[in-house]
Amino acid sequence: MQYIALFVLLTTAVLADDRLQHFSFSPPVGSGSGTQYSLTGEGRITAVRVWENFNGYIFGFQFRYGFVWSPIAGHKRGQVLEMELFEGENIVQISGKHNHYLYSVVFTTNRGRTLFAGQPVGHSFNMYPEHDGAELRFISGRVHGAITSIGAHWADVNPAANRTGH
Repeated sequence: MQYIALFVLLTTAVLADDRLQHFSFSPPVGSGSGTQYSLTGEGRITAVRVWENFNGYIFGFQFRYGFVWSPIAGHKRGQVLEMELFEGENIVQISGKHNHYLYSVVFTTNRGRTLFAGQPVGHSFNMYPEHDGAELRFISGRVHGAITSIGAHWADVNPAANRTGH
């Protein structure tokens, strides 16, 4: 009876390990003043929008999850830049420059494509997941007129899930 209980326990542990998702967090960069934001949604990120000021600040972000656009983090001000992701493509790196505000941001995908917005002024930052196969799930930070900070949240995504998140 003890062997059966041990076998069941070990089997459960192995199966649970196969379903584990790996999460990691890239701490926020920037001054961090202003109101908090968190840009989240259901399913995978399928497109990105960034609003940039002609002087270089990043004013806002928006992600599309499946077919649904998230609310805007920040403001719809300045020029909007957009990148739609291909099937199986995901964001694996965020880099850019910051001082008090976020001056530039670069979203890089697992296929090497990038969306660049802003001006390369200030201190450099580079964010990426700690685990192979993880991708960007959402961002958080603060906004005060323009974006003052950004942090990234990474996780493995169930490969069986389709792009609509169902």
